[in-house]
Amino acid sequence: MATKKRDEAEAETHVSNGGSHEKRKKKKKKTSKEEQKNDGHVDVDVTPPTVSIALPGSIINNTQSFELATRLAGQIARAATIFRIDEVVIFDNQSKSMDDTDVTVKDTSDEDESGAAFLIRILKYLETPQYLRKALFQKHNSLRSVGLLPPLDAPHHLRKHEWAPYREGVTLMQQAPSSANTLVDVGLSKNVVVDQALEPGIRVTVAMGTDRRLDDQPRPIVSSSKPREEAGMYWGYKVRYAANISSVFKCSPYKGGYDYLIGTSEHGHVVKSSELQLPSFRHLLIAFGGLAGLEECIEEDKNLKTKDPREVFNTYLNICPHQGSRTIRTEEAIFISLQYFQESIDRVLHRCN
Repeated sequence: MATKKRDEAEAETHVSNGGSHEKRKKKKKKTSKEEQKNDGHVDVDVTPPTVSIALPGSIINNTQSFELATRLAGQIARAATIFRIDEVVIFDNQSKSMDDTDVTVKDTSDEDESGAAFLIRILKYLETPQYLRKALFQKHNSLRSVGLLPPLDAPHHLRKHEWAPYREGVTLMQQAPSSANTLVDVGLSKNVVVDQALEPGIRVTVAMGTDRRLDDQPRPIVSSSKPREEAGMYWGYKVRYAANISSVFKCSPYKGGYDYLIGTSEHGHVVKSSELQLPSFRHLLIAFGGLAGLEECIEEDKNLKTKDPREVFNTYLNICPHQGSRTIRTEEAIFISLQYFQESIDRVLHRCN
C-alpha cells in the first residue's frame, strides 16, 4: 500500500513539472519534428537507457525448503543490484491479466503464498533501505528468514553517519512546523521537513543537497529516478508483476514500451559475448525461463499469436553453450547472462552519454 502511495506522489511531481510544457505549447506552436520532441517528450531525451529482467515466479516451486527459497530470492536481488538492473518483472502463466497490487493483496495470508508473490515481497523488502523496512512492511511469514541474506548494500542504503545528495525516507504522522510540510524519517539522527503535505507511511526520495546541516528548512521531494538522471547514481530496482509473458511486454511502465527484447535459452543462437552487438535502445528487456524454459511460457500464453520464440524476441541467445550440467538454474542463468551482456550494454550506454 505504501508503494502505491509513493507512486502516486511521484506522479503528482511529474504532473506539476509538466505544466510548463503545456503553457509553452499554447504560446507557440511547434512545427519541426525535433522541436516537437524537445517540447512534448523531454523525458525521452533526458532519461538514461534502462535495463529490465523478467523471470517466472514458478522457480520458487522447485526449491526444497523455505530457507532455500529465501536464499534464491536473495540471489536474484543481489544480481539485479550488482549489475544495476532498473526493473525486475516476475511473471506467471495466467490466462488473464493482473497487476502487482492484485497479486500482493491476494497473497497476504501466511500460508501457501504463490511463488510470484513470495519473490515480489522479498525483492521489494531487500531493495528497501534497512531503516525504512519496519515502517513499510508488516510482519509476514514469507519474510521470516530474510535475516539470513546478505545485504544489497546499494548506494541508497545509506548508513546513519553518511551524507548523500539524496536519501530515501518515509513520511511520518508527527506534525510538521507548517501544515504545508511533512516530517520524513530519512535514517539520520534527526527527521527532515519536506515541501509537501503528505499522508504518513509513504516512501519518498528527498533531495538533501550538499549542506550537511539538519535544520527545519523544507527540502524538496523528487522522483526516485532523479538520482540516476541527475547524478548517474544507481538507485535500486523497481519490481513489477505480470500475469503472463505477453503482459511483461504489454504492461511496460516505460513510455513506448521496451524497444529491444532478448530471450535466453539453451535453444538460442550462440554468439560470443565479445562479438555481440546490440543496437541503441531506450528500454532493454532480458527474459529468462523456468524449468521448461521460455518455450513453455510462450506456448502456454494464449495472447501470443506466434509460438516461435525467435518471433517474440529481437534476439534469442544461448549464453552458456557446451554446459557441463544438463540444467542451468534460473538464478544461475541470471548471473551468467548479466555478465555476458555487460560489455555490449556498456557500449550502448557509452554511445548515449
